[in-house]
Amino acid sequence: MIPPRLVPLLDQFDFACERLSSRMTGPVMDSGDGTDTRVGPMTDAEYFWEPVPDCWSVRRRTDGPGARATALTGQGDWGRDAAAYPHPWPPPFTTIAWRLSHLAELLTLRADHTAGSRSLTRDDCSVSGDAVGAVDAFGTGAGAWRKALVSVDEAALDTVGYCTYPHGSDAEEPFIDIVWWVNQEVLHHGAEIAMLRDLYRERG
Repeated sequence: MIPPRLVPLLDQFDFACERLSSRMTGPVMDSGDGTDTRVGPMTDAEYFWEPVPDCWSVRRRTDGPGARATALTGQGDWGRDAAAYPHPWPPPFTTIAWRLSHLAELLTLRADHTAGSRSLTRDDCSVSGDAVGAVDAFGTGAGAWRKALVSVDEAALDTVGYCTYPHGSDAEEPFIDIVWWVNQEVLHHGAEIAMLRDLYRERG
């Protein structure tokens, strides 16, 4: 049985993921008032579009990191721009590719560090060099996180450090706060990705 306190957060997560997925793949998305809005599938050109100079993005490993990045994280022929803490200031503007890869990774790793081996690292996560692969990776990560969520009980929700994800405040927060935070990640990055799609369409 899903703990009652988790139900509204799970509903919010499901809605946010469905809305983002529809916004990236089409053929329609929920406009917010129950009306379907037509939208085409995201292209590789949109996925990699850099609306300003020196964006952080996803790059072929052979090309090396972009401006102000010192590494390419992830596994495979592609990696995501990154730098050690403290990060560059002001923060680099990031492409849809960067944001979507970030979402897929954090969902996958948090799922593993909640209900899996608790051992996966960023180097274990593949980075997609195309839009279709990135959307699929997001869906896989979202599914893994949801499966982890429905496996917990009431006691787990209040347990500090229940999720051992190493790149956030998970070790210091009760699990229910981490669930809330992951929802915010999907919501705000989803809105950013939607806005970047709109800007790409209207770029002139």
